[in-house]
Formats: sequence, C-alpha cells, structure tokens
Amino acid sequence: MVTPVPVDAAAAANAAFAAVADKPFPEDIFTAPELRWASIGCGVIAKQMAQSLALAGRTVQGIYNRTRSKAEAFAEQYGVAKVYDSVEELYADPEIDAIYISTPHNTHIQYLRGALAAGKHVLCEKAITLNSEELDEARSLAREHNVVLMDATTIFHMPLYRELLSRAQAGEFGRLHLAQVNFGSFRDYNDVNGRFWNRSLAGGAMLDIGVYALSIARLFMESKPDEIVSLANMFKTGVDEESGFVTRNAEGQLGVFSLSFHAKQPKRADLCFDDCYIEVMSYPRADHATIVWTNDGHIEEVALGEEAYALCYEIADLEQAVAGDESKARLLDYAADVMDVMTKLRRDWGVVYPEEE
Repeated sequence: MVTPVPVDAAAAANAAFAAVADKPFPEDIFTAPELRWASIGCGVIAKQMAQSLALAGRTVQGIYNRTRSKAEAFAEQYGVAKVYDSVEELYADPEIDAIYISTPHNTHIQYLRGALAAGKHVLCEKAITLNSEELDEARSLAREHNVVLMDATTIFHMPLYRELLSRAQAGEFGRLHLAQVNFGSFRDYNDVNGRFWNRSLAGGAMLDIGVYALSIARLFMESKPDEIVSLANMFKTGVDEESGFVTRNAEGQLGVFSLSFHAKQPKRADLCFDDCYIEVMSYPRADHATIVWTNDGHIEEVALGEEAYALCYEIADLEQAVAGDESKARLLDYAADVMDVMTKLRRDWGVVYPEEE
C-alpha cells in the first residue's frame, strides 16, 4: 500500500511530530546557553515552533499578537507565561533575550526595527524582508546594537545540508555545475484576500516558496548569481503565480528553477557535480538525500537530523551564534544573496508591494 503524500505543509509537519512523539529528544541539538524567547505572531508556523520546542521540554516565555485574544489562546495552549498588551512592552522586557517573528512578510521590517533597536536577538521567518534594501537596514541595525539577526529559512539550518555542504567544500563531489529545483503548491483561486494572493500582504510565489528553491541552490554554489533570465505569469491581484528562471554566477554554475502557486509538483532539488548528483525530495525540511555516483552508478543514502526538529535547529543556530559561533552568524550572508535575486526577479516582473511604492 502506498502511503499518501501530506496535502500541505501543516499536515507534513504534524506527521513529522507524530513520528518522533515517543523518541527521546537528541542531546546534541541545544548545545549553547539557553536564551529566553518571546514570539511576535501566533499563526500556523508559530504554533509549529511551540510544538517543536515542546519536544525538547522548552517553551517561549512571551507572546505578542495584534489580536490579544489570539495571543491569550496561544499562551493557554502552549504554556506561555506572558501575554503582552503592546509590542513595545515586549521590546522593553528585560527578561527576554531573543524574539521569533512569524507575522506576514510585509510586517517584518517594522518588527525588526523595534526588536533590534531594543537589543534583542531576532530569528525572523522567511521571507525575512520584502526586499534587499529592508534587509540591509535590518543588518545595519543588528550590527549597531551588537545583536544577532538570523533568517529562519529551514534550509540554512538542517543538519543534512551542513553535512552535504561540508563534503562538497572538501571536494568530495567535484565541482558543482547545475542546481535544478522545483516547488509547486496548490493555492485556491477563491481565497484572493488571503496572504498567498493578496498584494497588500506581500503575496505571490516568489517570497513564499521561491525563497526555498533559491536557498538550496545558493547554499551549494560558490557565489551569488550575477546573471538572471526569467518568465513569469501574474495572478489578477498583481502577484506572481508561476515562473521559470535560470541563474548563473561568475564561476559558471547554473541554477534552473520552476515555481507554481496553483499546480502541485514535487519539491525536488537535484545538485549536479562532476562526480555525482544529489537528489533531495521535500527539501525545505529534508533529513534524507540520495547521492548517485557518476563512475559506476552506485547509490549512497544520506540521513541526518529529523524533519520534526527543523524549527529547533533554527533556535539552536541562533543561540550558537550568540555564543560566538561565527559559522552560524554567517548564514545570513546566504539569505542576503537570495534576497538580492528575489528582489531583482520581482522588479523585472513588475511585482511591487504597497510598502515599496
């Protein structure tokens, strides 16, 4: 009997949590001093963060949401001690070290400004900002106030990619020539006011799913692409619905991407090197990859980490960066390169959000 594929990301996350429910939490994830966390936003991904931390016996200590009743319900469900009346109250709380931001894309910069200026470390959900200019501003604020800013795109934090990247950088696979990456989601046309299609909520495929596709390719490439060609179809609300684009960097490494917001396709990444190709399915939170070696066609399976702990890896990486791990702090450089490409593509297509007008 074939196991059904989860219909959406939330179902996949629930299945991942169920798979580890009876397992002991790994001792090697949280190795740095524990920070005191609060969350801005209490939607689907914030709930997944709370569920993920609960596996480790941890919780966020504070929650802010523009609708207080939602924050109160979140606090009751996940054992959060404090519900803030205002975001300024959160910023001023001396008992909070770090803030997790999971609100819609277009609100990130306003919360980043307040949190970073208040001296809080920040883990911010993808897409970390709307555009490169906003990210440059946030990075400048983090440097000015001597705090860590980290992008929560899961690809930058999964142990599987840390292992594969280490082997790639050691020359084990040869030179990377091509990354071919797909991502297709089905978003109903009837929900035009929801965040996926709404221009006023920074909707569209690029910031929601394109960020994953570009992130896995950039992670394994030697430098940021400096050439981009593309085609895109627009939805009637003025956001990108589907696209195909090709990138190339100074080293001649190609990225070939296809995105769709109204047609399912496998979340598949193929990283093609001299001596092998690496296939990763469901790559945003992957814990397994297949290496096919060129010389004799033999297959190597690589398994590392657990999908269920994806958001714990993000928290752990920020805490390690705060403790002085420069390799974790530098993860934001990859995110900045991805943001540069997304910004250029949207501007090429004429996708402009109200905050950018």
